[in-house]
Amino acid sequence: MLSSRVVKLDKGDHTRAAILEQAIQMASVVGLDGLSIGGLAERMHLSKSGLFAHFGSKDALQLAILKSGFERFGELVVADAMRLPRGVATIRALFDGWLRWSHERLDGGCLFVTASVEFDDRPGPVREFLVDAYRRWFGMFSEAAGRAIGDGDFRTGLDCEQFAHDINGVMLGFNLADRLFNDPHAERRAHHALERLLEDAKP
Repeated sequence: MLSSRVVKLDKGDHTRAAILEQAIQMASVVGLDGLSIGGLAERMHLSKSGLFAHFGSKDALQLAILKSGFERFGELVVADAMRLPRGVATIRALFDGWLRWSHERLDGGCLFVTASVEFDDRPGPVREFLVDAYRRWFGMFSEAAGRAIGDGDFRTGLDCEQFAHDINGVMLGFNLADRLFNDPHAERRAHHALERLLEDAKP
């Protein structure tokens, strides 16, 4: 009895993970609000009620998509970068990882950029999750900049929070150029902007 129950739970977890994987890709294109239960169920070859049973509500599905997306983002972008010993190397790795995440990993660009536009002025758990996720993301760059100061690669007195803000501005600019304008030079421009920020931060 016990082993049968474990197998059943494993199958349910696997199905839920597969649903979220597909939902992340779809939401990156149409947004969290644009993602319909019916469309997702059809893509997964499930009934609407069968898919709904895994989440209970569209709000719960939206939050689950963001949480799963952030976990995947951590695995693909953050984990290796944060293990690097030097601040500047970490900054470059986080930046390059985000470009790949936005351009290659998702069908419609960064899921979090899309969601932040939808929920920037809508109170609730989705917005709260996004605020926390972005603060943690900004904090990674700010912390890496602080390490670069300690290494002597950045000047003493550099405003690390401003540096993180400026880096994020470059990434948002890349997302716009890459996704809206289909600019073939978007990545080159983004790296050029990053190098200027790094140069400006030197002692």
